[in-house]
Amino acid sequence: MQTAIKTRRNPVLMAAWSQLTALTFTVVLVAVSPPLTVFEWAVLQGIMAAFINYILKADVWWIPIQLCFLPAIVATLALGVSPLWFGLGFCVLLLIYGRTDQTQVPLYLSSQAVTQALSAYLPQTKRFSFIDLGCGCGGLLGSLSKTRANGTFHGVEAAPLPCFIGKVKSLRSQSNCSIQWGDLWKQDLSRYDIVYAYLSPAPMKMLWKKICHEMRPGSIFISNTFVIPGVAPDSCVELKDFTGSTLYIWRINPGHNTVSDKSPDLVISSKN
Repeated sequence: MQTAIKTRRNPVLMAAWSQLTALTFTVVLVAVSPPLTVFEWAVLQGIMAAFINYILKADVWWIPIQLCFLPAIVATLALGVSPLWFGLGFCVLLLIYGRTDQTQVPLYLSSQAVTQALSAYLPQTKRFSFIDLGCGCGGLLGSLSKTRANGTFHGVEAAPLPCFIGKVKSLRSQSNCSIQWGDLWKQDLSRYDIVYAYLSPAPMKMLWKKICHEMRPGSIFISNTFVIPGVAPDSCVELKDFTGSTLYIWRINPGHNTVSDKSPDLVISSKN
């Protein structure tokens, strides 16, 4: 799932600011310090950029990126690596992950254990509608559509390549499964009985506001791994898969601003 979200601090802008600030200090040091090689200056700039990003409390995985960014550029220029390879690599990453600089949501794929738990959870005979917000390659939807023919399954994905793969797979699956390329924030959640998402911590607070505003009383929201800040789930299902997934489940109240005290009346199973 990928779509732009508004956050207080854009991590890409923070990274760029850290790099430029560190580069400015490095240029000043070049004028007053003993001579060093270009690569040594690049390493020093990377250390300063990583430290600035740390002070700004950026996500920890930005630190090695900041540390290696300029030294990697200097090294590749010295080795004579063609810039076309970097352009190609960028295009491939963009196709696979989409605009993660805006969405702050990487590509996560639901495990087989999640598929089995959801299959046991969903209504056995009653008709229902299900949407996967950020469905990736559509593996979860394809499997559920086969085991629960009484449901209508829909997925939305903004990353181009996973969406294309999901569309191709959906053509070969049941007629009750469809996938579209689009923005989750533009989806009307009132159309669905069950909403599922496997996103990241970044959009969860904003997503909950959308859920409370749009989802019908009695409908169910399920989040894989990531909780909604300050909102306790009605129930949760711990799974023994390779990522240690937990399904957090909320039943929407008539007020659409809190969760109910009642547990969902659907069967919950964590057996694999």
